[in-house]
Amino acid sequence: MKYKQQSTSKQFVIKTATVGLLINMLMFSAIPAMAEGEKTPATTEAGTVAPATAKGTAVKIPSVESLGLELKSAVLIEPTTGQVLLSLNADEPLPPASMTKMMTEYIVADAVKTGKIAWDQKVIVQKNASEQIGSRIFLAEGDEHTVEELYIAMAVGSANDATVALAELVGGSEEAFVAMMNDTAQKMGMKTAYFVNSTGLSREDMPADFRPDIDKETVMSAMDAAILAKFIVTDHPDFTKFTTIQSYKFRPRDKAPMINYNWMLEANKNNVNFKAYAYPGLDGLKTGHTASAGNCFTGTAVRDGVRLISVVMGADSEAHRFTETKKVLDYGFTNFEIKQVIAPKSVVESNQTVPVLKGKKKEVSVVTDAGVTFIVPKGTTSPQITATAQINDPATLVAPIAKGSKVGKVTYSYKAEGMSQAQQKTVNLVTSDEAEKAGWFKLFFRAIGEFLGDLFNGIKNLF
Repeated sequence: MKYKQQSTSKQFVIKTATVGLLINMLMFSAIPAMAEGEKTPATTEAGTVAPATAKGTAVKIPSVESLGLELKSAVLIEPTTGQVLLSLNADEPLPPASMTKMMTEYIVADAVKTGKIAWDQKVIVQKNASEQIGSRIFLAEGDEHTVEELYIAMAVGSANDATVALAELVGGSEEAFVAMMNDTAQKMGMKTAYFVNSTGLSREDMPADFRPDIDKETVMSAMDAAILAKFIVTDHPDFTKFTTIQSYKFRPRDKAPMINYNWMLEANKNNVNFKAYAYPGLDGLKTGHTASAGNCFTGTAVRDGVRLISVVMGADSEAHRFTETKKVLDYGFTNFEIKQVIAPKSVVESNQTVPVLKGKKKEVSVVTDAGVTFIVPKGTTSPQITATAQINDPATLVAPIAKGSKVGKVTYSYKAEGMSQAQQKTVNLVTSDEAEKAGWFKLFFRAIGEFLGDLFNGIKNLF
């Protein structure tokens, strides 16, 4: 014990002598002494303070069961957030029938967008397309039509022959195009989707010479169909140019035009046959029907600037798929709204500043680089938001640091009462001011201060 005390006293004497030497050097220096005034930096150009947990009113939404849906599966999403608002067996893979054509539509529209093909490009119909059954426009081998004409026939009349003709144009063969479909599904994050053709027909209904040598059928869950629809409306916002066409005469010699299978188009409010089904704001997307799939429909509608996407599968009639879709969409538009819960350039209450090495100031203020939007129940005034910040390694935060530099990120979470999933959004934390580098003299004095602090802590620990 005596040895330990002597050792500690010796360290104290050495530290004191060192400090004395340094002070003596400074006293005789020609450089005038400078007082360092360290201040906590003020927050600038910041929006509202975003606390770690913000409490507000909780509005309960009706249960899905209260809708009394008579379907095999259904889902409702908001495409900009991806938030699921309603789910009924939404992850169960089922035959999607002609909703399969949404993937064909997406890939063909993408090929036009990237310049691989053109809307006015002529397409020569091949044998596979000419032998399709079901919904079709009776294309003959060797017929010539433009990409746009065939696309309209696919989108409006669900024509299997037009669909295959386009698939063969883009892929070289339907088989190669189907490989593109499955690859695209994986990239989109579709978990259950698997395609065996471009149309949605059952494998046994395909022309024998072009039937894939695999004992599988096309399947897609309601959730996957909604994801696919989200990519269509996001990547190809001009989709309504085709999906809102009420009728289309494919050839001048045709006795009657093809009629859009989508009875819910808003424009049908003036159609005596379909006005009972017309839905305000509805502008797409794709119907489907086979014996194994029943009646299906992926719909999308816009109200007050908010777009929703609905999918119903396994309805027992054409009319029923639309009346059930109305229930699903009404549920969304009646009970939910999009609300910005965090403004851009907001301050996170628990992380208003980050430490800076070698800066004129030891800290710099930080704010979010973007706002955060969530889907909330209508009537919610201040949704309860949780914020979790993650700051970059302090060793990397060395002055100078430019204003607007990314120094971390913050994840906001929100879960509405009655909803199974929490919504999350991550934004960057950026500096709201420039962190200037300190001069050597300031850094020297700071080192002295830190040394003295360490010294006096050492003295304090002696007792």
